[in-house]
Amino acid sequence: MKFVQFHLRIPLVVAILIACAPVSSAQKSPPIPKPVIRAITAFAIIDPAHVDSDVESVVKVLKTAKESFEQAGYQVQTLRITTQSFEHVTRRMSREQTLEYYRSYEAAIKKEGVISAIGPAFMHEPDHKKVELFAEILAEHSSFNGTILVTDEKGVAWPAIHEAAFVMKYLENHTPKGQGNFSFAAAASVGEYSPFFPTSYFIVPDHRFAIALQGAGIVDDAFSRAKAGDLRAATDAFDTVLRVGVAGIGQVVAEIKEKTGWEYEGLDASTAPLQDVSIGAAIEKLSGTPLGSPGTMTVAAAITHVLKEAPGELVGFNGLMLPVLEDVRIAQRWSEGRLTLDSLLAYSAVCGTGLDTVPLPGDVTEDQLARIIGDVASLSVKWNKPLSVRLFPVPGKKAGDRTEFDSPFLVNATLQKLP
Repeated sequence: MKFVQFHLRIPLVVAILIACAPVSSAQKSPPIPKPVIRAITAFAIIDPAHVDSDVESVVKVLKTAKESFEQAGYQVQTLRITTQSFEHVTRRMSREQTLEYYRSYEAAIKKEGVISAIGPAFMHEPDHKKVELFAEILAEHSSFNGTILVTDEKGVAWPAIHEAAFVMKYLENHTPKGQGNFSFAAAASVGEYSPFFPTSYFIVPDHRFAIALQGAGIVDDAFSRAKAGDLRAATDAFDTVLRVGVAGIGQVVAEIKEKTGWEYEGLDASTAPLQDVSIGAAIEKLSGTPLGSPGTMTVAAAITHVLKEAPGELVGFNGLMLPVLEDVRIAQRWSEGRLTLDSLLAYSAVCGTGLDTVPLPGDVTEDQLARIIGDVASLSVKWNKPLSVRLFPVPGKKAGDRTEFDSPFLVNATLQKLP
């Protein structure tokens, strides 16, 4: 595999001219498609006294945004609402009032066909009783996503890490096959207004929106335009495809702002896969070797290098996502033992989002989970980069067993023994 430097950048205007200039049939490349928009996420305060009307108002904005993007030729997959934090909503509520509020809120968003992040369980000092209630609500309501912030201005927040480990074990034991952990992640150095769930949250102000891409398809298209092993050509192709693909987003965003009065926080161009739309397969297309082999780190770094220089306003991760259970090829390589917790953690040093949808034996303890989360948090603090931890302890399963998830969003894989 021949790797070369990847320092060349192609300005947006030049990239568009390259994409649009007439060429001979022998030289003609396939047209650059518009990227798929994984999510339009609205950040809004939902008043417990006006749940239905507030949700209707936010969804009206989301539908306006969706319509604007579709008219411009973009495919939009999901509409999402991130509310004020769980702690903020429930600080003056009893347990019964909290349960009733979230039941009414889920009914309202289900009626509108959207999903929601309910923010961090707490912002500063953990209250275990509140965390227990937070976990119970996530287990009861599949439309909700939630997070716990495991770093703060002082560094790694160990009390928060142990609370996150508790939530993961709770969701393992209180949701079918432990699938509730799809909707929860520990967040390390993740800022406000990230459009990707589960780590999406905000403090103030609201009436904001952000965009997330399904970036795996962009990488695959770009790497298809370059010769396997030619990292420079592949990186330049990715830069061009990304810049041309998102060139129209700014114009659509301006239209949405004018129509709705809402402010735009930015774009997260992370390489989110969706089963067969595989970032793992795209990486292998360039490297020519199975994911996890030598050279994977180099491709991971190259992808993230381009993402960090994506045009326009950026928010969230903007990195290489390697979610084991959301990508057919990554799940395959995990099952073969080519990928491990340690290798995924190593790749996170140059890219990515940490440890995402990683399946674990059901007898993993809270202390073991806390140590895994702590490793990711420590890496995040060391490099000052956003990372997340979404782990899937599978009840009743041990190393060597295969998962039996029935979610349309999850791929099944073989469990590895914990080191």
